[in-house]
Amino acid sequence: MFFGRFLFVSVVGLICLGRFGYGATLLPPDEVAALKEIGRKLGKMDWDFSADPCSGESGWVVDTNNSNRTAVECNCNNTAVCHVVNIYLNGQNLQGVLPPELVRLPFLQILDLSRNFLNGTIPPQWGTMQLVNVSLLGNRLSGPIPKELGNITTLRSLNLEANRFSGSLPQELGKLVNIERIQICSNEFTGELPATLANLINLKDFRIMDNRFTGKIPDFIQNWTQLEKLAIQGSGLQGPIPSGISFLENLYDLRIGDINGPSLGFPPLSKMTGMRTLILRNCNLSGAIPDYIGTMTKLKTLDLTFNKLTGNIPSNFGNLQKSDFMYFTSNLLTGPVPDWMHKGDNIDLSYNNFTWRSTGLSDCQQGNVNLFESSSAGSTTGVFHCSKNFPCQHFYYSLHINCGGDEVIDRNATYEKDDHIGAASEFVLSIKNNWAFSSTGQFLDNGKDNDIYTTTAKSGLNISNPELYSTARLSPLSLTYYGFCLLNGNYIVKLHFAEIIFTDDKTFSSLGKRIFDVYIQGKLVLKDFNIKDEAGGSNKAVVKSFTANVSSNSLEIRFYWGGKGTTSIPERGNYGPLISAISVDPDFPLPKGKKKIHIGIIAGIVALLLCIVFLILGILWRKGCLRSEVTRDQNETEISVLRYKVFSGENAA
Repeated sequence: MFFGRFLFVSVVGLICLGRFGYGATLLPPDEVAALKEIGRKLGKMDWDFSADPCSGESGWVVDTNNSNRTAVECNCNNTAVCHVVNIYLNGQNLQGVLPPELVRLPFLQILDLSRNFLNGTIPPQWGTMQLVNVSLLGNRLSGPIPKELGNITTLRSLNLEANRFSGSLPQELGKLVNIERIQICSNEFTGELPATLANLINLKDFRIMDNRFTGKIPDFIQNWTQLEKLAIQGSGLQGPIPSGISFLENLYDLRIGDINGPSLGFPPLSKMTGMRTLILRNCNLSGAIPDYIGTMTKLKTLDLTFNKLTGNIPSNFGNLQKSDFMYFTSNLLTGPVPDWMHKGDNIDLSYNNFTWRSTGLSDCQQGNVNLFESSSAGSTTGVFHCSKNFPCQHFYYSLHINCGGDEVIDRNATYEKDDHIGAASEFVLSIKNNWAFSSTGQFLDNGKDNDIYTTTAKSGLNISNPELYSTARLSPLSLTYYGFCLLNGNYIVKLHFAEIIFTDDKTFSSLGKRIFDVYIQGKLVLKDFNIKDEAGGSNKAVVKSFTANVSSNSLEIRFYWGGKGTTSIPERGNYGPLISAISVDPDFPLPKGKKKIHIGIIAGIVALLLCIVFLILGILWRKGCLRSEVTRDQNETEISVLRYKVFSGENAA
């Protein structure tokens, strides 16, 4: 009996020594050789093969966090022989290619190469493997998805987000019968979604934002009855939203936006009672908001912006008072604003036709509720003040704003500070009431409780006037600047941009794409604008100049995110418009007496005149011409300084 116990303990001790002892080899030689070749192809040159890869020592496992994780994990199956089952190389900035030699790791299940600098294509040889989870997010990979991937019937998750893949999706993807997650956002895929995708009845997560697909949103999505997340924004697909979406009762995160198509009513979503994020933005929806939305009591984010919705806010929306964000911007909604909304959190009602009265611009922001241009009703004086057409006491003929930063003087112009931190639903009026901005939206999926809507350059700027570009204002959805009380006429509007978040090096941080649209006076002037591409790199300035006509004393400049560009580089929540500064100058002769003179020039002239006066007085004093008079009239003489009021773009006319 004793001998048996001794033998058992001895065997277990040998196994443990084999797994964790120094110099012991647990991984078969063929898999070790495969790892060496895989590391060479990937550019992973710091793997230490003096230690066994399955030992967890010498850097084989560095599990700091999910976004910067290095680990080779093995399954030893209670034996002295181990096999590689998982490889995580996240945030390593690896500059190699995808190795076909992965097929020499026959037990590999998870391959995560997220956020590197890899290039090339997906090897078709991978189609013979038994992979379960593949993530290639955030690289420079290109080419089509090889049809051989459809043979990996064990695959449950495929993430190709933020790469340069192109071409049509292969029909063979329809053979991935066990797939639960397909995430291919921010690529260059084209064509229609293959009909074979209807076979993917186990799908739970399908995201195709920011691509170049064609055709309509397919009816076969109704087959995906297990679906929980669906994201179709800026994908290229057209509407309408198919009625079969009503079969997706498990959906709790639905994001559809920027789809062209006929104007239709609200899609049938009444059975999705567990909905937490509902975004139907710029979908050409018309008609009333259905009452059943008010029964989605788990709803945290509701975004119905930029549609043609009419009617009142449903009375049962009071059930949604615990929602975190509600956006109704730019619709045709009417009726009274419910009392609870005036006191709500992060609610945007701007650009609608509600009936409520204001006493001035201060009413445009009530708590965390944005009400700018939300009503056509008059005030007690007959003029609606919470709009861009409020009464003006003074008029201006220029405007300069340093977006997201402090006051800056550049080229004889003073750019007013715009350092307000911002919020998800906010209207902010400048100190002199001559300009304002309205911001809508929160940065999704970034895991932060409080977003920051301004940013500062992290490195040196390759710009002659860096002060104007070292800060910027951001927006995850819509950002509008307004110039108030401008003299009517044509103006030169200059928009100053510099990409100060994405880098310009050989790291994954350089792979971000910021794409947005710009409207001036309601007219689209920049479509799918990419700052980095236009400027020729990061931390470089680019200025876009336009002529705008002001006919009602107000100017409107809107920056809009249409679901395009990366959202996960360098981490999730980096996307949307970025603007460094705005300058607006007259393109017409200034009124008499309104010539623009910089404040510094005025001060210099005044100082020079004073010096001349005192110099003359000193000369006369030394010659004795003034001594008797000055002594006699010492207490009766005053020197008056004539002060001029000269109005520039920052002063009233």
